[in-house]
Amino acid sequence: MNRNIEVTSIAMSLDSAETEETRKSAVSARRSPRSDLTAKGEPFLWGFGGALALGLMMVFGFLVLILWNGLITFYPKPIKVLTLSDGSRLAGEPFRSELYRPSPQQLQNMSERAREIVAADEGLARRTLYRTGNFDLYNEDFRWVSAFEVAKVSTPSNVFFIERMEWGPFIGFIKHVDLAGEVQTGSVLEDRALGEALKEASTRRDRIRRIERENIGAINHRMNSERLALRRLGIKKGEGSEAYREAARTYAFRNAEMQAQYNLLSEEARSVKEQDARYTVTLVDVQGKEKTLLLSQIVRLYAANDLSLPNKLGVFFSRWKEFLTAEPREANTEGGVLPAIFGTFAMTILMAIAVAPFGVMTALYLREYARQGKLVSMVRICVNNLAGVPSIVYGVFGLGFFAYIVGGTIDQVFYPERLPNPTFGTGGLLWASLTLALLTVPVVIVATEEALAAVPQSMREGSLACGASKWQTIKYIVLPRAMPGIMTGLILAMARGAGEVAPLMLVGVVKIAPELPIDQFFPFIHFERSFMHLGFHIFDVGFQSRNSEAGKPMVFVTTLLLISLVAMMNAMAIMIRNRLKRKFLVGHF
Repeated sequence: MNRNIEVTSIAMSLDSAETEETRKSAVSARRSPRSDLTAKGEPFLWGFGGALALGLMMVFGFLVLILWNGLITFYPKPIKVLTLSDGSRLAGEPFRSELYRPSPQQLQNMSERAREIVAADEGLARRTLYRTGNFDLYNEDFRWVSAFEVAKVSTPSNVFFIERMEWGPFIGFIKHVDLAGEVQTGSVLEDRALGEALKEASTRRDRIRRIERENIGAINHRMNSERLALRRLGIKKGEGSEAYREAARTYAFRNAEMQAQYNLLSEEARSVKEQDARYTVTLVDVQGKEKTLLLSQIVRLYAANDLSLPNKLGVFFSRWKEFLTAEPREANTEGGVLPAIFGTFAMTILMAIAVAPFGVMTALYLREYARQGKLVSMVRICVNNLAGVPSIVYGVFGLGFFAYIVGGTIDQVFYPERLPNPTFGTGGLLWASLTLALLTVPVVIVATEEALAAVPQSMREGSLACGASKWQTIKYIVLPRAMPGIMTGLILAMARGAGEVAPLMLVGVVKIAPELPIDQFFPFIHFERSFMHLGFHIFDVGFQSRNSEAGKPMVFVTTLLLISLVAMMNAMAIMIRNRLKRKFLVGHF
């Protein structure tokens, strides 16, 4: 018996030793560096942090690139006059430079010194792109010049950079100025006299523009309105009716009066143009070619190599002012983008006004009223899928439904006298806004549902317990506390809608629409008109202009403006959202 007890004790000791050894092995395994690293998730943490850092670097780098290239676009650059090895001369602004490998034919035509330079750089040569301007003389406004072609470089102080209403900039010298018969040569021409002459010429240009666009335009509008009213009466009562004949006689009398006013304004415009034609300037380029143009055709001129820092800043801010307040010219590569700014802002605001009520009402019904089941789940799946539909599909739908069906019906019912010329039956600001509202409504629905779900259920129950109805609970309790989340969805919708281009190309945006959809005639704001958009302006200048190099600076500066405009609108919405958050920052009860 004692022997059995001893055997049992030994077995228990061995089992205890094995258990202790197993425990020590497990602890040792848990404490191994490799196991700790995996268990704590350091590799995943490093990956997440690295991905975040990479994303921030990409976004920050993109913004710095846009900001730098956008800001320096309007800063005046020096003009270099090059004497080439073949004896010809060239003047222009250095645009950019690069290294390239000359072709065998180019190497054969090089001088011995040029070959040595190229050979010393491992067969590579440097070339610089110069903005030469003078498109009407050279049929090009940019030219590549290799370093080995240049024999001499100079920066004369009397070379001018002249911005014109047409044909782009002119780079050269002022030969003489004719001020209504008083000819002044470049050697005796005073800067103050030239500046005053340019201001007077600008005043004449604005006066001609005001007469032709505003005064004559108002008469043309009244004449067209009278004609359409007469045609409408003919459609309604027939052209053989007595009412139509009486209206026709009245129309003839009024039309004669308006034609007399038209003739007077035309004569006034012709008189101002004759006076303006007496003020001219004769320019000459570095090759000796002359060009005479009206002073009123000059937007800005300055001696590029003789500018002090205050003068450079003056040119810089003057260009920014023109860019923000003027109309585009030279196929959108020069001038301003005021119509595009207005079109983008107006379209985004109309889109927000249209998308907010529909998105919020849909989300309210799905979250607060609809019985949760398969049908509601299917609707939510469809809403989420709509967010992934390509935007061009919405553009096709907007063109077919809004423009052709809804707009065509409006034209037939309310504007039959204007047919076959459509009024609402074509692309316009209103249809573009509604199309983008359809595009962004899934974003608002999803964000609103999430915001409604985040409101504590205890608040609903407390309101109902106090005797409030379901709608009163939603109106006074749920919606105010969900409003910050709803504003978040609206901000995302505005950001996406403001940057969309593809659907707008089908439902209203155009390359050139210099006149704003606001005028002095009822209803004053014309939502049926086509409009310009900053996003489409970037696409057009970058890919549709006659010279991509000339459009590249405008692409950067317009991109900077679009980002700033979207950021400004989003900042206003974020301020409202933050105020609502502070107002309804309460806990559960």
